[in-house]
Amino acid sequence: MYNFNEIINRKNTYSLKYDGIQDRFGFSYDDLLPLWVADMDFKTPQPIRDALKEKLDQGILGYSGGYEDVYESVINWYKKRHDFNLDRSWLNFSGTLVNVLNRLVKTFTNEGDSIIVQPPVFPAFFDAITNHNRVVVENPLVFKNGRYEMDLEDLKRKINPQVKMIILCSPHNPVGRVWSKDELKAVTDILLENNILIVSDEAHSELVLNGYKHHFISTISPKVADNSILCVTTHKTFNMAGLEISNLIIPNKELKKAYEGSLLKDGINKPNLLGLTAVKAGFDHCEQWLDELLLYIENNLDFVHEYLKKYLPNIKLIKSEGTFLAWLDLTALGLPPKTMEKLLLEKGKLLVNQGYTFGTGGEGFIRINVACPRSTLEEAMKRLYFAFKEEL
Repeated sequence: MYNFNEIINRKNTYSLKYDGIQDRFGFSYDDLLPLWVADMDFKTPQPIRDALKEKLDQGILGYSGGYEDVYESVINWYKKRHDFNLDRSWLNFSGTLVNVLNRLVKTFTNEGDSIIVQPPVFPAFFDAITNHNRVVVENPLVFKNGRYEMDLEDLKRKINPQVKMIILCSPHNPVGRVWSKDELKAVTDILLENNILIVSDEAHSELVLNGYKHHFISTISPKVADNSILCVTTHKTFNMAGLEISNLIIPNKELKKAYEGSLLKDGINKPNLLGLTAVKAGFDHCEQWLDELLLYIENNLDFVHEYLKKYLPNIKLIKSEGTFLAWLDLTALGLPPKTMEKLLLEKGKLLVNQGYTFGTGGEGFIRINVACPRSTLEEAMKRLYFAFKEEL
């Protein structure tokens, strides 16, 4: 049994979550509780730390090379865990997924082209598009009976000759949907018919809760695999985002060749040495850790649900099917988003991700990271109550 209740002091450790608040937001309070950015307050699994220590003890941190056994670990994991048969020729290691998304936009679209996103969604999607003078086309999710769905009729209306790419999010950050195979087939049918390249950010694909199944975009059909780029990572799975290594799965040889050419143009041709070490250790030795983590996260989400029902009935937890992120609906409070944010920061001393930053449909919601010890989450819920008790 792993101890996810252990409190780790992350202050003064170069942690974005704790030490980067001033730089990111322009403010900082000593007594602020940060539950914002999507990394965990749990120790990275022991086998990964042991492998990194062994690598450091070798004493040389040179360029990486000859890491075919790391690819084997990746292939074995997906076969065992997901019955997903990967071909070695499809795989490519890259940096963070944010880095990858920016490179994919530059590689496969031109300035002035349009790219579809489905808000409310990870804000970096918007930045990856607008930073390179492409046009964002929103196909907002529909919130119906407490559950989010894709709006396929709206998608059809939004498609025009300028649309060259869509960036999907599966499982969806922040709303927690794990798209079914039927949903993914329906959306990809439309995209294939219109020759739109599918980029699928599946960073949380290992963090699917009990009763749900993740379907990788490349498994929907051979035609979808040939017209898609699947982005996965161990960053979220094993809490190792600081090592900046992701896996791209690109079955189409021409797309893969183009992406690898783009890497070389950016001066990148070798993955991070410590990242490779961690990926192999994670996939080879950390499956039990992940299983126990998922149970802990599910219990944390249940705790949030019960707390809100008892003490803050006007705030609703949107049922999560995946990720370690809780998407909370505060619209019943009737407060402007900036007022909500101010109350959370100044009264509650609680830093979360504000829903409006996720684009259309995010106003009146907040995202809370529940990958933390239960005592931290209990304190966060108390602060949430204190922030809004006079608004109930």
